[in-house]
Amino acid sequence: MENISLNEKINELVVKMAKEPQNIENYHALSELYLQQQDYDKVMSVLDSLLAIKPDDVQALVGMGTMWFYERDFRKSLSYYNKALEVNPKNFLIYYNIGNVFAEWKNFPKALFYYNRAIDLNSSNPEIYNAIALLYQDIEDYVEAKAYYEKSLSLDPENVNALIDLGNVCFKLFDYETALKLFKKVFVLNPDNELIAVCIGNALTLMKKRDEAYAYYEKALQMTDDKYKIYIAYAISLTEFKEFEAAEAMYNKAIEICKDDANAAILLANLYSSEGRIKEAIELYKKALQIRPNAPETYMLLGNAHYLNNDIEQAINAYRASVSLAPENDEYRLIYSQVVEDYVKSVRGAA
Repeated sequence: MENISLNEKINELVVKMAKEPQNIENYHALSELYLQQQDYDKVMSVLDSLLAIKPDDVQALVGMGTMWFYERDFRKSLSYYNKALEVNPKNFLIYYNIGNVFAEWKNFPKALFYYNRAIDLNSSNPEIYNAIALLYQDIEDYVEAKAYYEKSLSLDPENVNALIDLGNVCFKLFDYETALKLFKKVFVLNPDNELIAVCIGNALTLMKKRDEAYAYYEKALQMTDDKYKIYIAYAISLTEFKEFEAAEAMYNKAIEICKDDANAAILLANLYSSEGRIKEAIELYKKALQIRPNAPETYMLLGNAHYLNNDIEQAINAYRASVSLAPENDEYRLIYSQVVEDYVKSVRGAA
């Protein structure tokens, strides 16, 4: 009935627009209805028609900018936001949206400038502080990110995204107790969210609370059919508590249910390598490379495994592949050149 009612409203507005083509409120109302339908092409068509009548309509300009932002055409998005800014330079939302564009372009200084301008005009909007926190989180300045998330939450204490992101930042700062409190608060608000259950399990793992951690992974597994990432997190926890056989079984479950992702295979190979099961590790690294053939870090791990197995030529081949895929990585180049140098010396010494 809701869809029928929405379609009826749309039809009524279309008729009104035909009778009153200069009434801009009808355009705004119709674009909102199409937005509810998630018919973005029609939203843009209506806004285009409105701008043909009233080129300085700020709401329409911002709407078009936002539509192009969702389409990830950030240049077009920015052009509409700049036009809106010329009409109304005191609208905080425009500055916030422009900040989002520069954030997508990874232009930290300009994004921060526009977000701060938005704060000058509206200092009580939590989303702006949240956006700035994300900027700092992206450049791994977790102390500054934490401060802005806390400011956002002081304005909106139940902002789930800010709670999760602040929890992740505390995790990065090794403050697992605070991260746990934040994740548990989110879990109260969203008790069916398996990813939050996993986050709680991860925090409990690093706090060495084995049984509690396992209980949350088990809860997460009961909440969804998409268990791949949960199996991996659970396996990492099992490894942390030195339950290697159980971890191996959990990784194998992950590999079995998702054959087109290499992460579980790589992590199990790492486990095998740490246990001295080098040949099994090599086979798994090769399997991972069949799934994701252009992964320099996996070639590096394969090279390490060959090296530990005393297959120096095979190790050199793997290291060479790693360097060719990531020539800018100084660590890969150093390892490769050192192993080649040592190998050449050993061959010459034997000659």
